[in-house]
Amino acid sequence: MTLMATHSPKHFNWRMAGSVAIIQLSRPERKNPLTFESYAELRDTFRDLVYADDINAVVFSSNGGNFCSGGDVHEIIGPLVNMEMKELLAFTRMTGDLVKAMINCGKPIIAAIDGICVGAGAIIAMASDIRFATSSAKTAFLFTRVGLAGCDMGACAMLPRIIGQGRAAELLYSGRSMGADEGHMWGFYNRIVDADSLESEAIEFAQKLASGPTFAHGITKTQLNAEWSMGLEQAIEAEAQAQAICMQTRDFERAYLAFVAKQKPEFKGD
Repeated sequence: MTLMATHSPKHFNWRMAGSVAIIQLSRPERKNPLTFESYAELRDTFRDLVYADDINAVVFSSNGGNFCSGGDVHEIIGPLVNMEMKELLAFTRMTGDLVKAMINCGKPIIAAIDGICVGAGAIIAMASDIRFATSSAKTAFLFTRVGLAGCDMGACAMLPRIIGQGRAAELLYSGRSMGADEGHMWGFYNRIVDADSLESEAIEFAQKLASGPTFAHGITKTQLNAEWSMGLEQAIEAEAQAQAICMQTRDFERAYLAFVAKQKPEFKGD
């Protein structure tokens, strides 16, 4: 299916750089908050990416010097206060479905984080595969600061796997901000880059992935997430089966023939 390159969302910015999709939240004057509508449209977009043969990687970028300020105070937080349990659970399940869709989209996601990255914005960064940040990046899982638990959208499962249990516990209990140097030292940020080159470096990295064996990249993403709940022996067997599948691809054959010919392989994702 090759429909996603012409995708036209209503509630966030979308553009293409080759086979890389670039997403930006679209209200920089408010530090890019999420709304009910943008949550749902992002969820549906990442779900559709599973079937998009024309997109091989995604960059979730910043806009106007900030990544995302979380749920909009007036458009989400205010209405939530007046909702009943059934409506509240429908909302929290929807936000969790966005994370599930990112995990299961089959494409590597690179978050390019500048400035404010808090609340649900921090969750989007966490749910990405790779995170580039500027020196002014400030990430906070600030749910306790608004009277909620730190266990939002999978944070208690995912964040400890990225930075460790004790560090995750501190951030989730306190809601404090994690700066660029600390986040890089802890392994949350993969790379610290200059603000003026943040997006271009993220896109360049994504394009390198997109020019690689994209079917195999999808298998890697699947296994990285599926093996969370596996024992070691189960994981080794799952990887044996996954790798045997990849050995049937034409990209595997192309790599071998290129090696024999002392050439660089040209992967096509099949």
